Amino acid sequence: MKILYAASEALPFASTGGLADVVGSLPQAVKKELGRNSDVRVVIPLYPSIREKFSEELELIKEITVKLCWRNQYCGILKTVRDGVTFYFIDNEYYFNRKFLYGSFDDGERFAFFCKAIIELMAAVNFYPDVLHANDWQTALSVIYLKKKYAHLEEYRGISTLFTIHNIGYQGIYGFELLKDIFDLDEWDRSVVEYNGCINLLKGAIVCSDLVSTVSSTYAREILTEYYSSGLHHILRDISASGKLVGIVNGIDVDYYNSETDPEIAEHFSADSPEGKVKCKEDLQELCGFEIDNEIPIIASVSRLASHKGFDLVRHVMDEIIEKNKVRFVLLGTGEFELEDYFVKLQNRYPDRVCIKLEYNKALSKKFYAGADMFLMPSKSEPCGLAQMIASRYGTVPIVRETGGLADTIKPYNEYDETGNGFTFCNYNAHDMMHVIEYAISMYCDQSKWAHLVKNVINTDFSWSVSAKKYIEIYETIV
Repeated sequence: MKILYAASEALPFASTGGLADVVGSLPQAVKKELGRNSDVRVVIPLYPSIREKFSEELELIKEITVKLCWRNQYCGILKTVRDGVTFYFIDNEYYFNRKFLYGSFDDGERFAFFCKAIIELMAAVNFYPDVLHANDWQTALSVIYLKKKYAHLEEYRGISTLFTIHNIGYQGIYGFELLKDIFDLDEWDRSVVEYNGCINLLKGAIVCSDLVSTVSSTYAREILTEYYSSGLHHILRDISASGKLVGIVNGIDVDYYNSETDPEIAEHFSADSPEGKVKCKEDLQELCGFEIDNEIPIIASVSRLASHKGFDLVRHVMDEIIEKNKVRFVLLGTGEFELEDYFVKLQNRYPDRVCIKLEYNKALSKKFYAGADMFLMPSKSEPCGLAQMIASRYGTVPIVRETGGLADTIKPYNEYDETGNGFTFCNYNAHDMMHVIEYAISMYCDQSKWAHLVKNVINTDFSWSVSAKKYIEIYETIV
């Protein structure tokens, strides 16, 4: 089987969040399951950071011209191979030589070019996959172009498409003045991308793909409701009724996130030999400027600071939690100014109990995951979430709200039969969250039960193996 994954980012090359983790791990897992009789490849844009860090292993294999409406743009194709998976990089400095991956005024045009380049890449390297697996709105046009502009060509006719929605809140919405001039679509394609009077690229990919997936089974059900769908519930209900929508929970790279081998944590440990976690906790306390006291539980958050991540709940009760309980709180992340300002002031009020690091730092995040006792993730919505799984790999017990992938991956702890791998609450309510946090703190005081819970958490299987097999079943179905 031949599979081409298309995305706007992938680890270890470029990353802003969970999409990169998935695209950096899933192809290798699928390749491992399928074995020699498979050809798995990935294509992403060539950003400046990739050229700077990986230039020695990148090989320029082709230079072509990509036509986007009246534009004829240079397109360099570079590649490298990792773990049997070929990675392609689309080079065009006009579109991708930017400081940030997203957020430019011309993102629509940038990723329209990228999507056209994805299709032209197939001819340039003579690789016509059985499945094109596109991810999020940035690659939505690749599915639309394939079905509406290339399907009549013999080479492209047999390509099946899977489109994965990682976060339905980002849809690629534009005005119709861009239909032909920027997106190179004809007037008769208008109905494909039209939704609520605008161009909606996500909707177009949903319509044109052979199958649509989301990153957890709970999220697949949630986005059928108006509350979670960001306006697309009508179209999603239609495809769900026809069996075109499935949910598969993400995995994580369990070799990269491994408390037994990770070179970026203070000391290695495992479920059977957990002693090293104490050293990791001491390392985190030193990093935060705390006096070393291993009897005080540490709650950590590593997240983009946005209200939908549940930080409006945290703002509501964190002072009360800190004042009523013997606990410390540490946070790593950046985001909305209002939230950054709140957390800085929280640290100023409780300098010996609170530490806030306003930065995006993947290496530092490992120390937070490994050194904390609990990991707080009270999201309003969470398609899948990776942080709760990463924290678990380091024996840090998740405290989550039961939504999306959080509900699929974290099961509530039962102190009587000692089952479960975390603490959960259902309602999006600050005091519900507070009560669960306080229950977790009370369980921490019983170190015998806590040790058993930590063992449950570390032993939970979050590898890609099970999910990769489900994706392969989907590929075989649509092919």
